[in-house]
Amino acid sequence: MHIGLYVVATDTTMPVTALARAIEERGFESMWVPEHSHIPTTGSTPYPGRGPVTQDFAHTLDPFITLTAAASVTTTLKLGTGICLLIQRDTIHTAKTVATLDHLSGGRVLFGVGGGWNRPEMENHGTQYATRFARLEEQLQALKLIWTRDEAEFHGAHVNFDPLWCWPKPVSHPHPPIIIGGETEHTLRRIVKYGDGWLPRVRDPAGVLQGIGKLRALTRASGRAENSISISAFGLSGRDEAIAPFRDAGVQRAIVALPPGAQDDTLRRLDRYAALING
Repeated sequence: MHIGLYVVATDTTMPVTALARAIEERGFESMWVPEHSHIPTTGSTPYPGRGPVTQDFAHTLDPFITLTAAASVTTTLKLGTGICLLIQRDTIHTAKTVATLDHLSGGRVLFGVGGGWNRPEMENHGTQYATRFARLEEQLQALKLIWTRDEAEFHGAHVNFDPLWCWPKPVSHPHPPIIIGGETEHTLRRIVKYGDGWLPRVRDPAGVLQGIGKLRALTRASGRAENSISISAFGLSGRDEAIAPFRDAGVQRAIVALPPGAQDDTLRRLDRYAALING
């Protein structure tokens, strides 16, 4: 099992270049960062499982600039978005951004995506809450076309463009793994149709373990090979007893949450978490 770290990088946390080096030096497989373009000051949807949204969410750094900085000082560390709020982004610009990061990093991108939860945040981008998942599915289809064809074209209800050229193409073949977040059965079906992996938040370990069985059954029923869809248990604590059930279930990756803190505290915590790698 690979061990990755979820890092909420902000303008007040440990510099991301120093952190990325420290993460790679200790043998962690991947580094994952979240995305919020902004936080509306009124009306924000409560964060699932954590209550009201605070100003802290507004301090997150742009994920792709953050991961580019991390890529510049590392050689093997995989670079994950956990998650990219694709529904708040222009599809063509995102295709260029992700492919560029994959090109510059030598194929190290893990493209975690989702439909988001903060209704006014997405609506400020012109995205309708009720149709966000329909938009997400079209965007995923369109991204794949841009990444894999010299001349791409897509016409849908939410994404629409005539034939275009867009380079660079990703180094990863045929494109960076698309790892979809969410915990519902609708998410599992979406993964089988459009994704390469599942990124469930582990607020309910038993529910996620049950979902693993459902996902594998859906994968087999679709005719896809079961091992064609990876599972990355997201947001685990840095304790082996929290990770062990997922290791036993054959989960490919555990992503441990790294709390923000002073640099010395962060490095000490990384040292403790490194013991999980060979657990």
